[in-house]
Amino acid sequence: MSTDAVAVIGFVSLFTLMLLRVPIGMALGLVGVTGFGYLTSMSPALKIVGHTTMRTVTDFNYAVVPLFLLMGSFATTSGMSRELFRAANAFIGHLRGGLGIATILACGGFSAICGSSVATAATFSRVAYPEMRRFNYPESFSAGVIAAGGTLGIMIPPSTVLAIYGIITEQDIGKLFIAGVIPGILAVLMYVATVSVIGWTRPGFLPSGPRSSWGERVESIKGVWATLLLFAFVIGGLYGGMFTATEAAGAGAGGAFIIGVARRRLSGKQILQCLLETTRTTAAVFTILIGALLFGYFLTITQTPQKVTAFLTGLGIGNYGVLTLILIMYLLLGCLMDALAIVILTVPIIFPLIKEMGFDPIWFGIIIVMTVELGLIHPPVGMNIFVIKSVLEDIKISTIFIGVIPFIITDLIRLVILVLFPALATWLPSHM
Repeated sequence: MSTDAVAVIGFVSLFTLMLLRVPIGMALGLVGVTGFGYLTSMSPALKIVGHTTMRTVTDFNYAVVPLFLLMGSFATTSGMSRELFRAANAFIGHLRGGLGIATILACGGFSAICGSSVATAATFSRVAYPEMRRFNYPESFSAGVIAAGGTLGIMIPPSTVLAIYGIITEQDIGKLFIAGVIPGILAVLMYVATVSVIGWTRPGFLPSGPRSSWGERVESIKGVWATLLLFAFVIGGLYGGMFTATEAAGAGAGGAFIIGVARRRLSGKQILQCLLETTRTTAAVFTILIGALLFGYFLTITQTPQKVTAFLTGLGIGNYGVLTLILIMYLLLGCLMDALAIVILTVPIIFPLIKEMGFDPIWFGIIIVMTVELGLIHPPVGMNIFVIKSVLEDIKISTIFIGVIPFIITDLIRLVILVLFPALATWLPSHM
């Protein structure tokens, strides 16, 4: 049987296993090892399982993932999200749609110390949704703005998805994090503009809350110093060359721990819970990563990346035509799969093509994250949608999807802007 036929059977088998709800990491590893063993022999195929597993779990560079996850867990448990929301609400909650804007700003701030979209969406479902409903905000808007705000978790640094992209493509993770700053700020501003436009075009749709006194506003600012300090410490250290990405992750996790304990927000039981939660999440991420690396051997021996590159460049539609096809593929996959799984599965195939076409790999990393970020709120899957549903059990899935429609449109516009103006992602890393 030819390698092309084996490659096709491998991909069909992979997607069949995924449809049967086999965990993505196990499916990738099973297909990769079996396919590699068929084309060579099972003895070397089985040897690469142990070699790849040990190399992955002992690689210092991969420590960036659990350390940033631990940082986010400490930040969530110590209540930083609630303080951010209270501060934003104190200043703009009296405006029409002000609670929605406050939610976006708080999600953006929390994303800067969390790095997980799912955690951000789940956290603000508990923090912001009750407040918006208390002031008679529509269910659809309240859930939609939280789902959209949650997507900021994988764009604004630190980001687990960007870290994994950097590991797979051997790009500087610190530069990737810094590259996400301006696009992340742009995302926040465009979401705020979306809420403002909804409030302006439909005056009776979004109510306004009570105006806070200046004393209350000053008091609320005192609560966010820890978040600002932690973000400035981690990102400032990265930009200034004081830390590598892994060292920044360790410093961030340590900083979040010290702040939480010093403010008496982390008890012994809560610390243990954070450690256990981080361990479980890290195990899941590393299972997917190891499976993807095993699948990579199969891709290499079948020369799938080279054949995909030759096929797409041979279409005669130009570099940006090929890029458009790639982005459409990511949008479709984002409707069906988890963002991390998409990046791990597709980047080894697509990245050689991106290099051949001369696109900046740092910029492309931001483009990928932005595209899969859209998949987090796009039907029919929309990971953030189901996370919110699991927290807010009395709301319908259809209601949440209706609420995110304006933000999906905003994301598509933002994606076009970033494609047309790559400097938005490359300017800051070029000055590191």
